[in-house]
Amino acid sequence: MVEIEIIQGDITKLDVDAIVNAANCSLLGGGGVDGAIHRAAGPELLKACIPLNGCETGKAKITPGFRLPAKFVIHTPGPIYRDGLHGEPELLESCYRSCLDLAEENGCETVAFPAISCGVYGYPWEAATEIAVKAVREFPAKTVKKVIFCCFGEQMLKIYREVMAKAS
Repeated sequence: MVEIEIIQGDITKLDVDAIVNAANCSLLGGGGVDGAIHRAAGPELLKACIPLNGCETGKAKITPGFRLPAKFVIHTPGPIYRDGLHGEPELLESCYRSCLDLAEENGCETVAFPAISCGVYGYPWEAATEIAVKAVREFPAKTVKKVIFCCFGEQMLKIYREVMAKAS
């Protein structure tokens, strides 16, 4: 079983094998976590993303980390939340699974996730956290040993801790 750690901090500063970028479908940068990762990684990240020709919601693509401490950036566009009745839960779960699949394929032992779809995409935080924790717990990892949920604020950290406690 994968070890799970929950922290509050800046995902761009983590010394892990891969960080996950809550990207948009273009993969060409944006706001929030996406913008922060692109700024920290440097212009090489954008150059590496252009030939990937975007990414579908729920899927993932990988690039080097460039100027980040992380070796790789795994980009995944999460679903834009409407009402939870338009496939959002399945798409969000697919984001986590797709990222972990790519991490496995690329020999990553440590992976850090932000709260995918919880910013401007409007996913309710507790529901998104439950999906994230379940997806990681159920993933049949061979290479991935540790997943870090990197929370952007105190309230998100509290929700992740509560969800983990309930899931234990």
